[in-house]
Amino acid sequence: MSYGYRDAAPPGYSYGGPGGFSAGPPAGPPPGSDPQLWAWFSAVDTDRSGAITAHELEKALINGDWTPFDLDTVKLLMTLFDVDRSGTIGFNEFSGLWKYIKDWQNVFKHFDRDLSGSIDGQELHEALRQFGYDLSPHLLNLVQRKYDVKASTMVIRGGPPPGISFDRFVRACVVIKQLSERFRRMDTDRDGWIQLNYDQFMETVLSLP
Repeated sequence: MSYGYRDAAPPGYSYGGPGGFSAGPPAGPPPGSDPQLWAWFSAVDTDRSGAITAHELEKALINGDWTPFDLDTVKLLMTLFDVDRSGTIGFNEFSGLWKYIKDWQNVFKHFDRDLSGSIDGQELHEALRQFGYDLSPHLLNLVQRKYDVKASTMVIRGGPPPGISFDRFVRACVVIKQLSERFRRMDTDRDGWIQLNYDQFMETVLSLP
């Protein structure tokens, strides 16, 4: 199963549009950087601005079944790696994002035991359990329903079997991690219960990417 392998394109990336790498970057790679990674960055930076927007990144990222990345997942990745909060990612930020996606691909392949190209309920449960999040069956079902876009169309349209695609698997795991960390910070006595007023609840939810 591939994640956008095309010639020299990195895992998880397509060329970002017709023409491949022919246009070339506006300047050379930073000293000491990987020239191939710079070439990938330049290919994604289609407007040659020197920084990548969410829409440029969305066009460049593909799943193993050649479906484009979900825009909400792209925005989450941008939030994680846009260190200077510019709304775009530069080359150094892109380097971190590229490695992050590579690492997640290895995780995804490890838990996709049946090599279906998606994560089913049992595989999701095992992945989250190994990450330290032992969700109840009810919560696990909610996660599946939220992040599996195929489940609702399979019976009606005869589409592919239900399961969570690579991009949505990453987003589900990151969101669960962030929510769990917020809860643990508030659960100061570690009894598994917290009290929130309305403002605290809304601040917690709205501050998540």
